[in-house]
Amino acid sequence: MNIPKFTEANHPLIKTLFHQSDQDLLALYQQHPEAGKYFTAIFCRYSAIVYTLVRHMAKSPVQADYLFASIWRHVFYEMRGLNLREQDDLKGEPATLQNWLIDVTAIAINQSELPPVEAIHYSLETAPPPLWCYLQQALDVLDPLARLIVVMSQTFRWSETRIAAYLQAEGNPISAAEVARRLPKAIAQLETTLPIDICEIYLGVNSNAETSETIA
Repeated sequence: MNIPKFTEANHPLIKTLFHQSDQDLLALYQQHPEAGKYFTAIFCRYSAIVYTLVRHMAKSPVQADYLFASIWRHVFYEMRGLNLREQDDLKGEPATLQNWLIDVTAIAINQSELPPVEAIHYSLETAPPPLWCYLQQALDVLDPLARLIVVMSQTFRWSETRIAAYLQAEGNPISAAEVARRLPKAIAQLETTLPIDICEIYLGVNSNAETSETIA
């Protein structure tokens, strides 16, 4: 079994967090929702464990990648209110982030109903889970039409003509040329909504040191 290698683990913003404890990373993630590097650091630290558990249970690599990403999306939201000090393991000892992640993964494996391979449009290589999570979060703040155009174009790879035809069938009189005009604006808006450090880590957008410090 091949475990994916995530190059973001070697990014300077992530490498500077290697010395932080799990509890510190969790606290920083909760205290700085405008930053993405803390969740990404946690992901890099435990991605291999989660993927190993998932891959042993999924029937296909495509479904494994989708379930893997879905678990991290669940973790992304659940960790916002997670207090490990209030949770004990079966022996009555304080829970650890690693054990909590393993428990979350096990529950997801047992309860998830995965879509068929042909219905999955997620690509682990194109959108590693941290980027996927923050993209989903950014999409939520776009206006509905812009969000729909971006998803149909970037996820389903529909042409402007097909997007326009779909929207027209739904009662929105928009031309293919108008879709083509709106798409780059929607993508630009999406990128500006992403955390600055996520853009730096995944999109190669450089930010100056002073800006990085404001989200440290």
